[in-house]
Amino acid sequence: MKTSGADTDAGAGPSATELISKKIADLGDWRGATLSRMRQWVKEAVPDAVEEWKWMGTPVWSHDGIICTGESYKSVVKLTFAKGASLADPAGLFNSSLDGNTRRAIDIHEGGEVDEAAFKELVRQAAGLNSAAKSKPARKAKP
Repeated sequence: MKTSGADTDAGAGPSATELISKKIADLGDWRGATLSRMRQWVKEAVPDAVEEWKWMGTPVWSHDGIICTGESYKSVVKLTFAKGASLADPAGLFNSSLDGNTRRAIDIHEGGEVDEAAFKELVRQAAGLNSAAKSKPARKAKP
């Protein structure tokens, strides 16, 4: 997996991958284990995804745009898909941020399980959607 130092000075500190690994280790509980597992599944689903560190401490996985973020809170690990509303979710993994027109999230509570195959499919869809949007030619403005 590629890494980007987004929101860090290039060459002036740890890489995004190192910062994400440190965050996982610092959590040291079920949240770290969960975030680590989800990170691994993203890597397996889209091997050339880029790890980034944004917004002063949020792990982000990107491929031609943001696939998802991985946030940890006291009682939940939240995976927010930037274009989740545009993704097919037949397994019903999205259980949070359902009211908006763009994002969707998966909230994982302690002891919660996530269908690995369904999650990886969401990641692949998100990367594909980003790539398709990037490859579309820009519309010309009408005179």
